Amino acid sequence: MKIDLKGKNALVGGSSKGLGRAIAERLAASGANVTLMARNEEELKKRLSSLDQSQGQIHQYRVVDFSNFDEFSKHMDVFFKTNGIDILVNNTQGPPAGSASEKKVADYQSAFDLLFKTVVHTTSLALPHMKKEQWGRIINVASISVKEPLPYLVLSNSIRSAVVTWAKSLSLDIAPFNITINNTLTGYFETERIAQLNNAKAKTLGVPVEEIRKALEATVPMNRFGKPEEYASLVCFLASEQASYITGTNIPIDGGLVKSM
Repeated sequence: MKIDLKGKNALVGGSSKGLGRAIAERLAASGANVTLMARNEEELKKRLSSLDQSQGQIHQYRVVDFSNFDEFSKHMDVFFKTNGIDILVNNTQGPPAGSASEKKVADYQSAFDLLFKTVVHTTSLALPHMKKEQWGRIINVASISVKEPLPYLVLSNSIRSAVVTWAKSLSLDIAPFNITINNTLTGYFETERIAQLNNAKAKTLGVPVEEIRKALEATVPMNRFGKPEEYASLVCFLASEQASYITGTNIPIDGGLVKSM
């Protein structure tokens, strides 16, 4: 199946590395014009130069800090005044790890700003163009923790669950405009994020980090972490015309890790 996104404009959050980078590369390879978003301008410049331009694609980047909602929202307001987006990939860095007994109200507020408010605000700005074009794709990068909460990621568990419920509600409103919204539920992937979490857990438990990694891999029926390019393939499909009848869904991509239906 060939996915053709030529002429479509995509905005990809957290795209200087990890899953966001892989998604941006796959969308560009399928013909989309891609706007990268992340905090590190040096990394963004590197990624921009590596994106496929063989079909005349025009790529750009925006330096944004998802953890500062006021500044982020101002930047997005300016961006959308001159840019129409057809494919929106809502993806940010994860909030700090920790259990429910460790976190304070302020921690939940910060996570809410990072994971929920940024998604809702960016989506609200993207929708007018999508409605005008009678076509749009919104993909929220979420986590398997919305189905099976992870005890050391209570902030992510809580706020990402709010995001997928909001997305389901929104899907009902935007379906008549041929706009879809779906959530990808992330398992364990070869990214900087999981390396950071593994290192933190190893330090807390006083064990080698490789022991933590092997224990995690053993919980996955496929006995390995996923590759970012595998993740990007799913997102690229959801962004395509071939996925036009799929909306309001939560799709685990986890090597079979989630045991619930």
